[in-house]
Amino acid sequence: MADSAGPIDTSVPHSARIWNWLLGGKDNYPADRAAGEAYVRAFPGILDIARHDRAFLGRAVRHLVAGEGVRQFLDIGTGLPTMDNTHEVAQRLAPDARIVYVDNDPLVLTHANALLTSTPEGRTDYIEEDLRRPRAILDRASATLDFGRPVAVLLLGIMHFVRDYDEARSVVRTLTDALPSGGFLVMTHATMDPELLSAEARQAQAEAQDGLRESGGSGMAFRTKEQVTALFDGLDILEPGVVSMAHWRIEETPFGTPEPVAGYGVVARKP
Repeated sequence: MADSAGPIDTSVPHSARIWNWLLGGKDNYPADRAAGEAYVRAFPGILDIARHDRAFLGRAVRHLVAGEGVRQFLDIGTGLPTMDNTHEVAQRLAPDARIVYVDNDPLVLTHANALLTSTPEGRTDYIEEDLRRPRAILDRASATLDFGRPVAVLLLGIMHFVRDYDEARSVVRTLTDALPSGGFLVMTHATMDPELLSAEARQAQAEAQDGLRESGGSGMAFRTKEQVTALFDGLDILEPGVVSMAHWRIEETPFGTPEPVAGYGVVARKP
């Protein structure tokens, strides 16, 4: 069961609610919308990033369920429910799948009933906790998930908010150490690498970040491909490797291959 929600400060923009607005959701406040609109004006590419991040989630979960036999998911930094949440994608293919959502935004908790809809065969739970407390997350998630069997940890669009790189590596290591052989780590991460973002777009992204911080929102740490890859030390990264999330196992479409977006998508298995 979900915990009781704390107070919601609607005057300060929050990343989960801004992301909800970018995806066309309605669960946001004027401060979030204003921050999102300002970001889009400075860096319109954020809309494509949001769309491709969501599409990556669907492809990764479908592969893990259908291709790898995974039935347990720990989705940290889930954000507000929109379309095709992790449990919906997983339980569509495997009704017995179990999913635990984790977020630290009290507004997400108020919508937990939407997240907690599960098939009779499976289970979906939500806990309010901070990514920077991975041991607390693991302890509480173990009430629903069996860490003696494969679990996929999802860190989509969240690790770049841990701005200290050593802390980010420590968080990831704690989470992956808890996984048994055959567990998975799934991540999307913001970047400004020149192969994915032009100099003009990098400047626009930096200006958008400055505006977000000035409005009270959280800034991001943009990491290189090498830094993102290093977060997966000790894991076997699945093909096609560390690539733009728009290109990770993209399904063929009549419109060809999409343009890359400035965010890496990675899926890795613990040996």
